[in-house]
Amino acid sequence: MTLVKVGTRELKTKLSEYMQRVKKGETIIVTERGRSIGQIVPIQPTIEEKIQAVVDAGLADWNGKKFKPGKPAVINRSEKQISDLVVEDRNVDYLP
Repeated sequence: MTLVKVGTRELKTKLSEYMQRVKKGETIIVTERGRSIGQIVPIQPTIEEKIQAVVDAGLADWNGKKFKPGKPAVINRSEKQISDLVVEDRNVDYLP
């Protein structure tokens, strides 16, 4: 991500040029008398657009439907939860 600082007067006179730069992914910091007062940032793509880009690149297949998660591969049949086991493991003093 590229940051560009520009004064309000220059931004006003060259607005279309700076908007083209924003379209290409640059962020424009707008200044007034040397102090930053705002920024113009490109719109981030939606998750659907990101997924479609991966599909278009040939890295994945997707039918457009929501993902249905499967059943867990491991089922905990003990009385303890995984978090209890982690806490127990942290309480062990390994140093003599």
